[in-house]
Amino acid sequence: MTTPIRRLSARTPVWVKALSAVVLLLVVLLAGIRLSGLPGLKDVFGTETRDRSGPALLESIQDLSRYEAASGNFQVVVDLEKDAKYLPDALRGSRTLYVGAGTVDAYVDLGKVGKDAVRVDEDRTSATLRLPHARLGAPALDPERSYAVSKQRGLFDRLGDLFSDNPNSEQAVQKLAVRHIGDAAKESGLTARAEANTTEMLEGLLRSLGFKDVKVTYGG
Repeated sequence: MTTPIRRLSARTPVWVKALSAVVLLLVVLLAGIRLSGLPGLKDVFGTETRDRSGPALLESIQDLSRYEAASGNFQVVVDLEKDAKYLPDALRGSRTLYVGAGTVDAYVDLGKVGKDAVRVDEDRTSATLRLPHARLGAPALDPERSYAVSKQRGLFDRLGDLFSDNPNSEQAVQKLAVRHIGDAAKESGLTARAEANTTEMLEGLLRSLGFKDVKVTYGG
């Protein structure tokens, strides 16, 4: 004796139906991911990015007395490796190869020039200025020119990224890149270039005002 189709469907457990629905949903999603790579179907399965950020708020304004006299462009390749004791790299550990590009400005703080630092003769044809030495600003990493070349992570690290608020964070290599760029700027002679440019600027300015003899020195 054959059983009617209606009676078979009625005897199917609820959990089997739920499991079948989940499997079907996964199949549809995987098919959608594969089909999204075909021409003409990217818009169907594509994602839309929306910027819901609020307006930027002005917190404070500061008057600057710095003369930005020189700027250096730097690039560094950061190779950061983290290993765990007693565990192989395949399970725990990471290695990131990162190209960091940024700039460092050199400036002379004219706001620290006192009255005694500027001397002018009675005929107003000779002027002597003593300025503070040029200093380096904070390194600024350029996100448009900085990128990760490769990332290698162990199994535990990859699983941890699934439950992390900031997966695949590049904060560590970015900080290291900024530090290396700052160290390179100190050895680059950027401050000497800034002082030379400042001297040239002041000599041209004072000579345009009628001064024939202009001397600029640095100290302090």
